[in-house]
Amino acid sequence: QVQLVESGGGLVQAGGSLRLSCAASLRTFSSYVMGWFRQAPGKEREFVASISRSGGSTYVADSVKGRFTISRDNAKNTVYLQMNSLKPEDTAVYYCAADRDTFGTRSNALHTTTASALYDYWGQGTQVTVSS
Repeated sequence: QVQLVESGGGLVQAGGSLRLSCAASLRTFSSYVMGWFRQAPGKEREFVASISRSGGSTYVADSVKGRFTISRDNAKNTVYLQMNSLKPEDTAVYYCAADRDTFGTRSNALHTTTASALYDYWGQGTQVTVSS
């Protein structure tokens, strides 16, 4: 059974940093495009960042560009989200997700990975709360 387990969330003051981790029990982790999404209360789930299979390419939403960085360690089956200069509007439940990307097309065109429907597996989410 595939599991994605997020960790690293918590309460932080505005301007602070957090590093989220997502450990995946995917047998072929390196063949998946990985993404991070978030959902704030009363809002739809939104794309945050994605990373190619090799980790050589990344794509981040404009709302977090310059503050958040996505990375992965294929040897550890883990994807990370480094969040700096956090703002109260970053408060949300953060989810990691895995896209099988069967034909490898999206890994080479990460701007096409923003739709949540593309992802095959999801974690349970971790809460991030940023106080002002």
